[in-house]
Amino acid sequence: MDETEARRALVATCRMLYDRDLTVSAGGNMSVRIDDGILITPSGRNKGLLSPEDLVKVSMDGTVISGGKPSIETGFHLALYRANPGTNAVVHCHPLNCIAITVRGERLRCNLTPEGALLLGRVAEVPYVTPGTQELVDAVAEHADAKAMLMVRHGALTQGTTLEEAFDRMEELEFQARLQLLCGDAEDLPDSELAKLGVM
Repeated sequence: MDETEARRALVATCRMLYDRDLTVSAGGNMSVRIDDGILITPSGRNKGLLSPEDLVKVSMDGTVISGGKPSIETGFHLALYRANPGTNAVVHCHPLNCIAITVRGERLRCNLTPEGALLLGRVAEVPYVTPGTQELVDAVAEHADAKAMLMVRHGALTQGTTLEEAFDRMEELEFQARLQLLCGDAEDLPDSELAKLGVM
């Protein structure tokens, strides 16, 4: 999509994430790939109140092309785009139930429902690392092949071929986290069913 359309689409996605309580106030950061780099949310701004011109344009080498100050997490967005030519959107939020799972020391199970298994696959876990550091960029890059990640005591991250796909994965990730908290030690779908779904 062209830059004008991408700006409108990313702002709309940010508002949906905010309206769905997947991110709060200035938390999280979202981006979309464009022809000559990426558009990413600005640092320290409420994601539900952004306008298209607020987004920051950044080249693939990290140079700010236009706009204000990009998110301090721009580095791991760029790392995922570089690692995955098919990734065109990255969403990082601080969903309550996802964070609760990691604070409890649990790993997220995505095979309780067929939707979780199909949409998320293996959910990677990124250990706690100080936000905004190169160490966090490196930790995320280690799991660049994962559609979704939980970041211990920090939040969640999804990537997709489109903004819609990245959004859907974030929404499903939080749904699965909530389901796990509600259902405790319920059994996953059996391997035979996962094989039918084509996720084994």
